[in-house]
Amino acid sequence: MVRYHVLLEMIVVLGIGGTGQYGFLISVLNSPSPYIKKFINETWVSRYNTPISHQSLTVIWTSIESIISLGGICGCLAAGYLSRKYGKKHCLLWNNLILVGASLIMGCSKLAGSFEMLLIGRFLGGLYAGFAFTLHSQYVGEIAPKKLRGFTSTTLALFLTFGAFSGQLLGLSEVLGTESLWPLLVSINGITSLVQLIRIPFFPESPSYLLMEKGDRHACLKAMKQLWGEDDIQEEMDDLMKEQEARRNAQSLSILEILKDRSSRWQLYLSFLMVLTKNICGDYSIYFYSYDIFYNAGFSPQRIPHINIGIGVCDAVSVLVCALVADMFVLKTILLIGYGLMATTLALLTVTLSLKDWYPWMAYCSVVLVFMFMFVQGIGPGGVTLPITVANFTQASRPAAMVFVGMTNLTALFIIGMTFPLMMETLGSFTFLFFVGLIAVSGTLLYLFLPDTKGLSAMEITEQFARLNFRGHQSVLMRDAQTRSSAQILMLRDSMQNVLHDARMST
Repeated sequence: MVRYHVLLEMIVVLGIGGTGQYGFLISVLNSPSPYIKKFINETWVSRYNTPISHQSLTVIWTSIESIISLGGICGCLAAGYLSRKYGKKHCLLWNNLILVGASLIMGCSKLAGSFEMLLIGRFLGGLYAGFAFTLHSQYVGEIAPKKLRGFTSTTLALFLTFGAFSGQLLGLSEVLGTESLWPLLVSINGITSLVQLIRIPFFPESPSYLLMEKGDRHACLKAMKQLWGEDDIQEEMDDLMKEQEARRNAQSLSILEILKDRSSRWQLYLSFLMVLTKNICGDYSIYFYSYDIFYNAGFSPQRIPHINIGIGVCDAVSVLVCALVADMFVLKTILLIGYGLMATTLALLTVTLSLKDWYPWMAYCSVVLVFMFMFVQGIGPGGVTLPITVANFTQASRPAAMVFVGMTNLTALFIIGMTFPLMMETLGSFTFLFFVGLIAVSGTLLYLFLPDTKGLSAMEITEQFARLNFRGHQSVLMRDAQTRSSAQILMLRDSMQNVLHDARMST
């Protein structure tokens, strides 16, 4: 692995400033939530001389939690166009300045006595996260050789988990999760964005971007050698050349074009289903509202932040295991097994939460089941959803596809962030049965329609999906193929006759 040291360093730097920041923004408000709610109430009292109502506090708090999704959708929409025009490397550099500004705004909110600054800062943080998520997802899938692509793509989930765990760890009352230090907690990720700002200029641009968007074969080869060393680059170059030849007369697709493109239809269907299920099925709801879940299970507020650390540890270990074994197994199999175990765990969690009033020890069973759920979702859908999605698209369609995936991801995040508290109040412990049903439907559809793409190039994966995308037009395609074959046979026959005629004349 020594010759891949540049690749590995690049993966770490991209992860810290990419999905790592995204995970941090998701979990960072969980532990200090009582202090932030108290700050909102105090601000309200100072303005209107009356305490804020419970309903208004819930609306403001859920808006602060979820507004990163709206900013993220805007970031995703901008990422597709800007990355095609300026390249992923330069876009990531400028994107870090947005997070620095967002961190300063949130850090000064308490001093200024304005909870609106938290809303603005979270929106800008979401804008950064949507942009970084989209570009990071593409970048890691394009800078690795085919034999390491499964590993590098699973690092997306690994760093997302690492970021979420960092938010939980720093949010402990022994660290920064106190009434006086929470402004520093919500702004500290601005420091980590400086790591990308300093280091990224020394990394190469994506080889496939250099070849297919810029048409610079020399720069592409140089980037490959810098990332992978001198050996084993010819096969990768041959695959890229084949893909370039296939799209010689086609430009990169926009988000509207890929939605209309028949050859990408089933890739989008299945990507939408996988991302939607991953985000709504319960893992983000647990990250967002683990405090409320454990409080309802009967634990004291002082113990809950420490229990949350166990969630982060389980998630981090599971995604790390998934990253190490991703290239050894079929990703589709890992995904479906994960769905089955997740549905089983959530069904049992519903039972333990329902029985906690009769049997106090059920609260500890709920904690164990939450840990088990985070572990199986991390080693399954949490680790392989993005790698499968990235692999399903070619260079021409991948930028727009990742914009679509990012928007789906953030929309699902916004929905669960806004609705989960209401679902918990209305349905109580039966909330998780909704997730069980969604997992069952999604798993069935993916089992029936998602092809196995292990070890295949982008063009070979496209051929696999062509059977679904053009299923109703196979007879037409076969007739076209037969017509082309017949024409080729006739041309070959005429050519051979001419050769024989010339040979007779010469004798």
